[in-house]
Amino acid sequence: MTLRLVIADDHYLVREGIRRLFETQTDVEVVAVVSDLEELLAAVEAERPDVLVTDIRMPPTNTDEGIQAAALLRDRSPQVGVVVLSQYADPRYALPLLTQGTAGRAYLLKERVEDIEQLLGAVRAVAAGGSVVDPKVVEALVAEKTRSGHSLLDDLTPREREVLHEMASGKSNAAIAQTLFITERSVEKVIHSIFMKLGLTFEEAIHRRVKAVVMYLAEGGAAAAP
Repeated sequence: MTLRLVIADDHYLVREGIRRLFETQTDVEVVAVVSDLEELLAAVEAERPDVLVTDIRMPPTNTDEGIQAAALLRDRSPQVGVVVLSQYADPRYALPLLTQGTAGRAYLLKERVEDIEQLLGAVRAVAAGGSVVDPKVVEALVAEKTRSGHSLLDDLTPREREVLHEMASGKSNAAIAQTLFITERSVEKVIHSIFMKLGLTFEEAIHRRVKAVVMYLAEGGAAAAP
């Protein structure tokens, strides 16, 4: 199946370079190339692509338009996967992308553009509803939460790992309860325990959830179901 892409970047050489990389692939079709948030949203509406590949910053404000677009598309076009390209390895830039769920979202550093296989891997992952977080971002986040030379994830019980696995799939508490055949209240209790063990008790609620998921992804947790 051919994947249809929209590319958004305000720097001509960057967006043309990305476009030409994708055009070397037989299973990818670039349907639009744009340079600002307004053009981006119009192109997605008109072309209905499978994936949007966007810079994190572009006009009109050059702040976080790529993140804004991902949030808007979650409601307007939930079937569209989004790959955000950024020069920032600081997890604080990646977390806002994931606050509404990790499904169909990827955050990659721009240096990955040189590796077409990594870039294609992210595009294919989000098109299938998966998620990708750049290894350098994950390393930075895990480093913040590592204690005594061992992973905090080692302290989780099998049930807590099961719930965290479902969280990493982008499921709500209700969906997790249905999958694991437990009550939603039980899910809430398990998630609270996860947050306690991972040292996330003082984070804002939504950031706690996202950080827990990213820490799990960092150790390849999503690759092996409980």
